Amino acid sequence: MREKRIITLAVCAASVIGSVTGCGNSDKKGGGGGHMYSAALAGNPRSLDPQFATDPSSATVIKNLYSGLMMKDESDNIICCNAADYKVSSDGCVYTFNLKDDNYWFFDKNDDDKIDEDEYYPVTAYDYVFAFRRLLDPNMHSPFARDFRCLKNSGRVADGSYATHSLGVEAKDNHTLEFTLEAPCAEFLSLLTTPAAFPCNEEFFIGTKGRYGLDDRSVMSNGAFYVRQWFYDPYGSNNILYMRKNEVNENDSYSILPSYVSFSIQDDEAGVRQAFKDDEAECFPTMKTGGYNPKKYKITGEQATTLGLVFNPDDKLYSNQDLRRAVALSLDREALGLDDNSDLRAAYGIIPPAVDIVGRSYRDLASDRQFDIFDPQAAVGLLEKSKEELKIKSVDSVKIIVDASTVDSRYLHILSQSWQDSLGIYIGIEDLTSAEFRERIDSGNYSIALYPLRGDFNSGIAFFDRFVTESCLAGASGGADCSADIIKCPTVNELVNSYTAAEKLILEKNGFIPVFYKSSYLIAKDDNDDIIYDPFTGSIDYRIARNYS
Repeated sequence: MREKRIITLAVCAASVIGSVTGCGNSDKKGGGGGHMYSAALAGNPRSLDPQFATDPSSATVIKNLYSGLMMKDESDNIICCNAADYKVSSDGCVYTFNLKDDNYWFFDKNDDDKIDEDEYYPVTAYDYVFAFRRLLDPNMHSPFARDFRCLKNSGRVADGSYATHSLGVEAKDNHTLEFTLEAPCAEFLSLLTTPAAFPCNEEFFIGTKGRYGLDDRSVMSNGAFYVRQWFYDPYGSNNILYMRKNEVNENDSYSILPSYVSFSIQDDEAGVRQAFKDDEAECFPTMKTGGYNPKKYKITGEQATTLGLVFNPDDKLYSNQDLRRAVALSLDREALGLDDNSDLRAAYGIIPPAVDIVGRSYRDLASDRQFDIFDPQAAVGLLEKSKEELKIKSVDSVKIIVDASTVDSRYLHILSQSWQDSLGIYIGIEDLTSAEFRERIDSGNYSIALYPLRGDFNSGIAFFDRFVTESCLAGASGGADCSADIIKCPTVNELVNSYTAAEKLILEKNGFIPVFYKSSYLIAKDDNDDIIYDPFTGSIDYRIARNYS
């Protein structure tokens, strides 16, 4: 028999998670709740299936549609969300979660925009079990399956040797969920905060007949909002995705402040910027802030991207490791003249400052200056050695292809001049649009690229995985799967040391040369507070957003 509860309609002012756009201004009156948020997506969401979707538009809607066992608070501490509590076995391999009894699935069966009693029912431990079995099912090809290799039998399930019910996830009853790991994993709780760990109801999933997450009648909510309408015509206009507050899930520890979130679906970021300019969006994410006055707008950012040089492994010159190392050793990052007001920071390591471990930036725990190898004299020697190996008298000029939407290439021209001065090599710069850059990378039509390395969640694992899953980076690690060992680290100290060892291993191959850490930004209208931006997934969370207009 379905459990019942009293739906709390009042808006609770308490906030349980942080915001990158500030925490309220004292001169603003009222609680800021009840607002209908106008927003814009840079493209139609490809899927609202949290076990599968990877694009930023999907990530934003999914973040507002679902919730999971754990989440991060304003200090990036991992706290319970739909879990009431949990315990860990003495050997660190078994996690037992007790679920709260006030998290509900809601699907508007009769499409009347009301939450009727027969339209919501409790999220159970079995919903999480089904989600994880889907995640590791080899037939699903989830891009997040690698992240959960810590689960018992995950490897054999993922390669099809074992059935999915052999996975180390078990529902003891409706409210008790047990995970068994292959080995202790310090990253496990962090992994449970990601969308891939959100629940999935088996009965509803089967009922969608293969369309789960692909239209507004094939999704249901256990989070802050539900999808009321999703209309997209690639040849038309007025494309929208409209969400309403899911009042059934509001409680004393889970506030939902806006009443609605109405997304217009734009073709690209330029369309989103125009929507913001036309007052049809309260905020938007971007890699560049030019033209936006910080006195007029709330502009906040985190350095969550590492821009590094990658080399085409089939290039007749730069497939030579000594030549690549000569370029690396002659890279004088200090000459870039980056100041505190720049959105760039000189990068010596692979993992950017936004990645944290237990609330502290990994870069504070392990300085990347240990990887500084600037040595122009040694670089000259390696250049001569590479020319002998390649049987050439001089190195032909090439250009670094750059996605102009990510970085101002004037800094690269400084490096270009330094390479010419120290090595006599001309390495120019070719600015491209995002689409052009992607096409050149995919087709292999480049010698050197300034590649934006990003993770899909706040963890070093997500960055190291890119050196396995992205073809242009695969050769940079020499074929090593660094994250396989990291996932087995039982303590934070071992995790930090393992991250550092993995960085060193990849950097010694000189297939990826870090140049900049780059900020991703959220630009918001000044009358908004507590809009939460995730620079890793690109998602924007409106659950506790406040508007004072």
